[in-house]
Amino acid sequence: MAGLAGLSALGASGSNPDVGLLYDINGLAKDAPGWVDSTMAFVGEYGLLLALVLLTLWCWWGVRKQDSLDDAASSVASVVWAPLAAGIAVLVNVPIRSFVERPRPFTDHDGLDVLVSGKSDFSFVSDHATLAMAIGAGLFVAHRKFGLIGLGLAVLEGFCRVFMGVHYPTDVIGGFALGTAVALLLSPLASALLTPLARAVGRTTRLRWLVWSPSAASSARETVEIPEARESEERDLAA
Repeated sequence: MAGLAGLSALGASGSNPDVGLLYDINGLAKDAPGWVDSTMAFVGEYGLLLALVLLTLWCWWGVRKQDSLDDAASSVASVVWAPLAAGIAVLVNVPIRSFVERPRPFTDHDGLDVLVSGKSDFSFVSDHATLAMAIGAGLFVAHRKFGLIGLGLAVLEGFCRVFMGVHYPTDVIGGFALGTAVALLLSPLASALLTPLARAVGRTTRLRWLVWSPSAASSARETVEIPEARESEERDLAA
């Protein structure tokens, strides 16, 4: 309980770095044109999460194109884990928010430029930051390039939440920590469970495309091998 009291005091005091950084970042909204604030509000509330979903789909589409089903199944399982990790992290956050019960920053601090309305729930930990970082960390496990892009989008999401005046910086940092922990710590277990499932789907006729789309080089080899096999069979029959 002492930790909760300290966290509440941190949020209520205007002389600590957390609140000071909140005012510094949110102060940028006051100096920005109205269209910038509207854009940042949309991006921070919906746009970046949508971008992460599209990035996940793009990554899935690419990792299917491998030479072997086993490699494709392992990669697809890792990509699928990214959004699953985000969902689990948010579920873990439900009791955390109820336990800490930290009010939104605009409840305790005047002069903030709040860009979205209707935020009446608790502030710590940020769901948006948790979701974004869990997806980013999950994608990093699956594919480094896409993962770095995802992590960058997650950091931008965290900045937007503070810019919008709906979260303290420590709410965002807590969300980053929670999302990363869930995505990385449970990744081995998720891989052990999801990879066999992906491999089984890849062996089916109708759903194989969800897991495996052989690369162009592999397809070319298959095209060359088939005529050669037919010619060999024809020679055997003629003999």
